[in-house]
Amino acid sequence: MPNTLRSRRLALAILCAGMLMIILDGVIVTVALPAMQRDLGFTPSGLTWTMNAYMIAFGGFLLLAGRLGDLIGRRRVFVAGLTAFTAASVLCGLATGPEMLIVARFLQGTGGAMASAVSLGMIVTLFPEPAERAKAFGAFSFVGAGGASIGQVLGGVLTQGLSWHWIFFINVPIGLVAIVMALRVLASDRGLGLRQGADVLGAALVTSGLMLGVYTIVEAEGHGWASAHTLGFGALAIALLAAFVLRQARAAKPLLPLRVFASRNVSGANLIQMLMVSALFGFQVLIALYLQNVLHYDAARTGLAMLPCAVAIGLVSLLVAARVIARFGERRVLLAGLALLSAGIGLLTRLPVADANYVTDLLPTMLCGAGFGLSITALTTLGMSAARPDDAGLASGLFNTTQQVGGAIGLAVLTTLAASRADALSASGSGREAALTGGFHLAFAVGAGLLLVSLVLAFTVLRENRATADAETRTPEPAQV
Repeated sequence: MPNTLRSRRLALAILCAGMLMIILDGVIVTVALPAMQRDLGFTPSGLTWTMNAYMIAFGGFLLLAGRLGDLIGRRRVFVAGLTAFTAASVLCGLATGPEMLIVARFLQGTGGAMASAVSLGMIVTLFPEPAERAKAFGAFSFVGAGGASIGQVLGGVLTQGLSWHWIFFINVPIGLVAIVMALRVLASDRGLGLRQGADVLGAALVTSGLMLGVYTIVEAEGHGWASAHTLGFGALAIALLAAFVLRQARAAKPLLPLRVFASRNVSGANLIQMLMVSALFGFQVLIALYLQNVLHYDAARTGLAMLPCAVAIGLVSLLVAARVIARFGERRVLLAGLALLSAGIGLLTRLPVADANYVTDLLPTMLCGAGFGLSITALTTLGMSAARPDDAGLASGLFNTTQQVGGAIGLAVLTTLAASRADALSASGSGREAALTGGFHLAFAVGAGLLLVSLVLAFTVLRENRATADAETRTPEPAQV
């Protein structure tokens, strides 16, 4: 990996550029779904697969891709992922029918998983000092928030001004520049070699189990959570993952050494992240639906309304999080961030049915998004705290996997609760907007509850990591990244 501060910052910028492209694509597609349905002839149920195909591939391949990075070289996996994602973006933009777009989206998810899975592991290697690493994680989180905010606005602009095809073509120049720069700047790493962990059976079990699990979650809303379809596929996914755990406990060269979970900070951080992302990913979708279906905002105005949240997250991630972590420690910063998020989501349980005042009813919650900037930086530091150089990619893949699975669970559960509550209120005589708002109130209350559970777990399970405070003592003013 690069040794000078300048070269390490440039390497971080390349990793951030790759993540920007992937985050951008994850958000921008949602705005263009109606236009895709009209042009390509999607059925309502088939349209959801433009999202589901991506989520299933992304969530299913993260853990395997992270371990492959440790074995064959993280730069190789990162570049291969960017290449696959960029090529699949071209195919998405050129799609002439539903089948072509769904297959291309699956390939996009695979490429996104490969690039994402090793990124945090590469940051761990680039920035071994805890204070510098916290700043690098903050910059990485800032890019995630920036990609989300850009996607919310850009999706509406491109779809309305040009066509939905351009939401995919926009990835191509970003991807090509990132690939070229990655090959020039990121040092080649040989990896441990496939013989050090080529657990083919374990790879098959975990990949199929994760993909089937994400598929079960995203399809549960259509089939029902208690349906034979959901229960059957869910049980099979659990069985595959249980078999994977048994395999890892007995294999001589496991794909996922169970020692990774020996650290209560690593295990706790992954569990807390899953719950936190479950609440916040559902919030991102539901608040957009409230703005459009109750307040009748158009796509571009919806994106602008959510922009303060993304800006708050980004600024705190980039400028504040690392400094307060160095001063107070990851655990205290995480507790403060989760408390702020819980309050922000809780405020949404009082959203009015009509005539909402953006400044008083919505802006406070958007600004509370700053809590995510604090929380995700602290969680990333804790989640990667026990990563050794030879399994940093694995720890990165695991952390990204819990994030993706948490997002899928939160989206499915909270949207189902909101829809069920809205249907019940509508059946009892409530008007459309009143019924929808009542459903959103329930979903936001559950989301706030998940964040409170995360807060309790952070308080009881996590332990202060003194390495960051020690680094602050050695380096009063950490270098900027």
